[in-house]
Amino acid sequence: MSATVTENPPLISVSEARVRINRRRILGVDGFSLSPGQHWCILGGNGAGKSQFARLLRGELVSGRQHVSYADGFEPARHIETVSFEEQQRLWAADNRRDISEYDAEARDPGTTVASLICGHRPRRILEEQAARELLARLELSDLLERGIRFLSSGQIRKVLVARALLSRTPGQHRLLILDDPLEAIDRQSAPLVRELLQQWMGEDTATLLLSRREREILPGITHLAVLEDLQLVEHGPADAIRAGTAYRRFAQPQVNFPEALPQPAQPREPAAERVAPVQLRDVSASYGDQPVLNRVNWLMDVGDHTLIEGPNGCGKSTLLSLIDGENHKAYGQQVILFGTRRGSGESVWDIKAHFGIVSNEIHHRYVKGWKVIDVVVSGFFDSLGLYDDSGASQEELALNWLSALGLASLARDYFHEISFGQQRLVLLARAMVKQPDVLILDEPCVGLDDRFRLQVLGTVDLIAAQTATQIIYVSHTEGEEPGCITQRLRFEPAAGGGYHLVAATPE
Repeated sequence: MSATVTENPPLISVSEARVRINRRRILGVDGFSLSPGQHWCILGGNGAGKSQFARLLRGELVSGRQHVSYADGFEPARHIETVSFEEQQRLWAADNRRDISEYDAEARDPGTTVASLICGHRPRRILEEQAARELLARLELSDLLERGIRFLSSGQIRKVLVARALLSRTPGQHRLLILDDPLEAIDRQSAPLVRELLQQWMGEDTATLLLSRREREILPGITHLAVLEDLQLVEHGPADAIRAGTAYRRFAQPQVNFPEALPQPAQPREPAAERVAPVQLRDVSASYGDQPVLNRVNWLMDVGDHTLIEGPNGCGKSTLLSLIDGENHKAYGQQVILFGTRRGSGESVWDIKAHFGIVSNEIHHRYVKGWKVIDVVVSGFFDSLGLYDDSGASQEELALNWLSALGLASLARDYFHEISFGQQRLVLLARAMVKQPDVLILDEPCVGLDDRFRLQVLGTVDLIAAQTATQIIYVSHTEGEEPGCITQRLRFEPAAGGGYHLVAATPE
């Protein structure tokens, strides 16, 4: 199907594009055009090619530029704004490269601030305009303008990117907003507001390209749909027509296969009666500068508990996790007791890490090109990011068994950066579980995943809880997105005096 012709000339047109993405895959787009007043949703699962399609439209695929044309006066670098996980990764990576904290007397280099990211090359005074002040207040960014983006939660930086895009709108100038699952990492309290703001963007003088992995994330106001499968644009046109097509039905009804049994550790674990509570916090607090984050937090995760942690963006979920997994020095001098031992009792960071397996966005975006899938998984034995001294045959065999259980055996010798995002997340789950940790920490593990991979992650977590001795800590802000094994639920609530504390409740 082809898009209907509108009165507005296209901002972007693509014709007969065949663009090599890597050694094995080619992006194919026979024809596509996008005009002002059209608001497209590009549908496809992980690995379908949505991000590569967006890069083609932005002119970032060198071999595809000859197939893309733009309206007179429309410049991709100036007139396209992007909100995506990849953009967050790029900003974080650039800021980390410029980090001078180790050379700073106070070790407090803020890096790129929220205000400077929103303004870009525009004058700071744009933030003083009434519309900007109202937008920043609604997104709860007013008090964060001078904070470095590296100190923001994933949800907060997503809201900053939304604010940057919306404030770029200029009367009389056509602009395109590319949204790659914009509500990912946004907490449930803020999601309706962000959805409303994005819908307000969709007017006759703007255009939208929403990249969506899930049917439920199609925004109101979308006028056109397109379906990508295995890097091929298979159907595109008016939304109602595409919803009646077979490609849309394939996308909306994914099939998932779960393993019957998970790999077991070489050495049997001690009986439950001989174990001790993995986590106990007593009146634990943490702050950054004069900004309180955690305020007298108390929590007992007992033997056999599988814990869900919920809370709004910026409440301290990641800070809490870093206190128990060995990453945060603020645990010292406080009542942080792990497996019966108080932090600071002579144990090393590596002693602590040996107990935990972790899957998080932070770990995901640290992996760079050059590592093969099997190496990423084996590195889990050494708690490293792809680096280790040597591995034995038994370790590699167990790594391959985990890849096989997750349906990834054929990718073992592929490069990690060349497989799909969903496959990468499953590889990181295998990496976390390969040493059969006492506790598996899953920090927003379904961010960026389509329905098929979400179901596979959640189902596999339930198998881990049922078939192994590993206990689960699952962090999520998305309603209804949690494994069925949860026995303990923790909710962050504002505390008197600032920051947040934990309230525990039994799952319904």
